[in-house]
Amino acid sequence: MGIEIERKFILHDDSWRTQVQRSERIVQGYLVGADALTAGLARASVRVRRAGEQAWLNIKAARLGVERAEYDYPIPPDDADTLLATLCDGVLSKWRHHVRVDGTLFEIDEFLGDNTGLVVAEVELPHADAMFPRPPWLGREVSTLGRYYNVNLIAHPYVRWTQAERDAADGESAGCC
Repeated sequence: MGIEIERKFILHDDSWRTQVQRSERIVQGYLVGADALTAGLARASVRVRRAGEQAWLNIKAARLGVERAEYDYPIPPDDADTLLATLCDGVLSKWRHHVRVDGTLFEIDEFLGDNTGLVVAEVELPHADAMFPRPPWLGREVSTLGRYYNVNLIAHPYVRWTQAERDAADGESAGCC
């Protein structure tokens, strides 16, 4: 079984930009997305992702938290393009920046389109309570806030968030993944 252990943070500032090792444009959509999850019609999201000349089909358990079942399968890029264009209820675009701090990789997603202005850092860990560096640009943890999950950003993009949603306290549960 594939398990993803990931912590997610908003950022204090842009000082991380000087540490970017590489960046890639990502486009993704969901074959089983937020509406089905919210209605209780699915137990997992099913995502199609395209990054450069690579593409994947991803299945991720529909639950909040830092540890979730996840399966990732490479697919032909042309198939991904067709799926994104014909079977997804919307597409999310972002730049993913890779920043390494003391040997730990942070993937910083800078969202585009209706999610412009949202920048989130993710760090994958070997176990849920693993130690990792806390660079000064790393802000409040939002791992348990469903609105920050990519699947929800298509149905409820950042541009439509209220100030209360943007300022919500960590630990608030805001719908599933």
